[in-house]
Amino acid sequence: MPLPKSEVKDPVLEIFVEGMGHINFAQYMIDRKGITDRVTLNGMTLMNWETFLLPFDSAYLTQLKPLAKTTEKPGIFFKGSFDLPETGDTYLDMSNWKKGIVWVNGRNLGRYWEKGPQKRLYCPGVWLKKGKNEVVVFDLHQTEGNQVSGFKSIE
Repeated sequence: MPLPKSEVKDPVLEIFVEGMGHINFAQYMIDRKGITDRVTLNGMTLMNWETFLLPFDSAYLTQLKPLAKTTEKPGIFFKGSFDLPETGDTYLDMSNWKKGIVWVNGRNLGRYWEKGPQKRLYCPGVWLKKGKNEVVVFDLHQTEGNQVSGFKSIE
């Protein structure tokens, strides 16, 4: 895939790597993730680059700030809220999203992926509050937010 043209004097190349699961048996125990070889651009090896981790803990989620402008770059956090008159076990429907992770009130519900098998994520009623609740979605592919709906069953 060609890189987009840039008029910036010293452009920055950002590579987001997701460590999606590991094989943990037999000869596949050495299941390397991420950048495992040199990184080249137009035949030149890129040197002196830095790596940054996204901690994905509640302290990190709390300090997230809204974007100043819209972006075409995927890998975005979306934050919203919903009000509940009463609490109870709930399944959040993520079928309007591509691939990512969901938190409700700072608690990680898990991962979803449009390919399945998981389209709805279970949220225990004890993690919800009467009144305002917060949902945070980190989607690897979408650049615009979408609806998250709650249901009483997984189907």
